[in-house]
Amino acid sequence: MRVIEFYKQNKEPVFSFEFFLPKTPEAKDGFLKTLAEVKALAPHFVTLTYGAAGSSRQSTVEMAGLLKNKYGFETVMHLTSIAHTRSDIDGILAQARKLNIENIMALRGDLPKDGPVVALEQRDFKYATDLVRHLRQNNNWCIGVAGYPEGHTEAVSRQQDILRLKEKVDAGADYIATQLFFDNRDYFRFVDEARAAGILAPIVPGIMPITNFHQIQKFAAMCGAKIPADLSDRLSRVHDDAQAVVNIGIEHAAHQCADLLAKGVPGIHFYTLNRARSAQEILSRIKRL
Repeated sequence: MRVIEFYKQNKEPVFSFEFFLPKTPEAKDGFLKTLAEVKALAPHFVTLTYGAAGSSRQSTVEMAGLLKNKYGFETVMHLTSIAHTRSDIDGILAQARKLNIENIMALRGDLPKDGPVVALEQRDFKYATDLVRHLRQNNNWCIGVAGYPEGHTEAVSRQQDILRLKEKVDAGADYIATQLFFDNRDYFRFVDEARAAGILAPIVPGIMPITNFHQIQKFAAMCGAKIPADLSDRLSRVHDDAQAVVNIGIEHAAHQCADLLAKGVPGIHFYTLNRARSAQEILSRIKRL
């Protein structure tokens, strides 16, 4: 099923979960256990991230197929284009189609930290917009793209960032999933700016429950998200107490989700870090409201 249909048809909020590809046999074992826990939560769909700079692409496609065909999740496969030729992308899409994957999250991807970097003018897909346009021209993919409530780290201005987002939607993207954020005001300001620019696609807030203070500081810095001062202070006081950090993370994310849902968002996309317990507790809390 095409993910956009969930947002069109559902009168209730759409809940989804993002996973990353496990890198070791031990991590895979833990991941498969997590899938059983997530299955009980009955998400509308799940997403699977792509290997950095296109690495492990075969494993990504195979795992996406496993999520779809063995575990029964409607699955969105992330696809990054920065390290791939047009021929590479077409090969990956052909494999995905054989595995009944209908949904793609179209991303440029990060510049590779190791190995050669193809010059911008030599890339078949310079930006995510180019990948979106290619997907729209090839078969009936449902296409998601990323949005940045606090602005992309490479954008020279918020206005430019919104313009780039509109280009992706105009090229054929069906919906937008946001990067993580911790202050709902950033999300609603982003939505207002997008609507003012003529972007009508669903804009789905992405929430990452905090489970490790140092880890979330790293993630936030990478994607340009701010941790509010009061939240940072609370976390810093208990940073060496793992369970206390998790509890604060659940509390903050649950409040975020309750506020977002009360104001009519189309759904919540949880960044799980391949763990389900926090999301499980958050869903339990908000469904009791």
